[in-house]
Amino acid sequence: MPNAIFCNYIRQLQRYAPSISSFFIVVEIPKASCSYSSAPINRDEESEREYGYRQNDHETKEKAEPSIGSPARIQKLIASQTDPLLAKEIFDLASRQPNFRHSYATYHTLILKLGRSRHFSLMNAVISSLKSLDYSISPSLFTHIIQIYGDANQPEKALKTFYTILEFNIKPRQKHLNCILEILVANSNFLRAAFDLFRAAHRYGVPPNTNSYNIMMRAFCLNGDLSIAYTLFNHMFKRDVLPDVESYRILMQALCRKSQVNKAVDLLEDMLNKGFVPDSLSYTTLLNSLCRKKKLKEAYKLLCRMKMKGCNPDIVHYNTVISGYCKVGCAADACKVLDDMSSNGCLPNLSSYQNIVGGLCNQGMYDEAKRYIKVMVSKEFRPHFSVIHMLVQGCCKLGKLEDACEVLSELLRHGSVPHTDTWGEIVARICEEEDAEAIEEALKQTVKVEIKSDTRLVDAGAGLEEYLMRKIKSRSRPR
Repeated sequence: MPNAIFCNYIRQLQRYAPSISSFFIVVEIPKASCSYSSAPINRDEESEREYGYRQNDHETKEKAEPSIGSPARIQKLIASQTDPLLAKEIFDLASRQPNFRHSYATYHTLILKLGRSRHFSLMNAVISSLKSLDYSISPSLFTHIIQIYGDANQPEKALKTFYTILEFNIKPRQKHLNCILEILVANSNFLRAAFDLFRAAHRYGVPPNTNSYNIMMRAFCLNGDLSIAYTLFNHMFKRDVLPDVESYRILMQALCRKSQVNKAVDLLEDMLNKGFVPDSLSYTTLLNSLCRKKKLKEAYKLLCRMKMKGCNPDIVHYNTVISGYCKVGCAADACKVLDDMSSNGCLPNLSSYQNIVGGLCNQGMYDEAKRYIKVMVSKEFRPHFSVIHMLVQGCCKLGKLEDACEVLSELLRHGSVPHTDTWGEIVARICEEEDAEAIEEALKQTVKVEIKSDTRLVDAGAGLEEYLMRKIKSRSRPR
């Protein structure tokens, strides 16, 4: 052994043994007797004793050579290395020892250590050396190798691993197939290679399962080949492969992306007729598409059917329909959906109320919007400043300055801070009034509320200053 590597190796071995003596077997050399005798010396017996001593000395020297340790300890030593190249050196040094044989666990550990550090040539060399040995190889080894190539963005090598498995006379598992397919379809340039492997897999005793079909269908849908995805879907029934909820959802999402929402709804009906229970994401996909197409009645009907079909609508589903109604100017219908939520055990969130308030303001229904703002802040929701500004600005434009001040007062009471532009909107309207005293009390009530340092009222002071200057000038004019 090279001295430097040997010393380092021995230091590593010492970690796993109570003393170095467990790795080095040293035999004591028997000491010759020094007693004298007056009996005559027999030369034949002397020669025989000398030969025995020499033979014993030779055997002792052989036994004094260091022992490499058990395969289990070598495996632990290799597993403990942070440097994969040092682990490979230890492996090679142990391999050169007479009558030493590594365990399969050692090969498994070293292969994964080399692969995860991207030393693929060394990894493949160790894998090749396994072919001539009579180990029982675990299929999980190849699962890890495939994943390593996937993490390294090496789809070609991942594909080659499938055929490497066959070289070991091991039948690939469906897990191997699906893992390779996932890696290949992640790169559009390998979609054809993935499809070829998918079609040829049954020849090697690996029939594609539902997950295999879903992987390929999703890949073709994302690639814009919806017709091929549909062909694969229909082929599943011919191969006695049962589709699952994900299979239907993949096609529904693809149809919705192509604005074919009616076909997607028909597919949902087919799904229900075959006894499948659509998941939450399937309904979200359809509701989004229906709302984008402004088919709000159909969306609301679907929302009502969900609970009957075994899927309780959640906050995402309700907010999707509420937002859809508000965008098309049907805020009153959105309010009805909001009322339905509580009766179905789903509580509105901040987004629910903000959509409602924004929709009502866009339709000029400021009184209703103000009512929902009060409900919001009473439930400790802090509305976005843009929603408040929209409501305050609307009230000001209609001359409802008292209502605008009431909204600000409610916000300040619950610790919300209006934006500078919102203060500026009210101050500007106050300054435009001929009889400012009419709303003076309302403004006083607003600023009576404890104002924090970040309320930004001072930023609107320019407007107040302008108002006061005008008042002074008007009073100083001669009558």
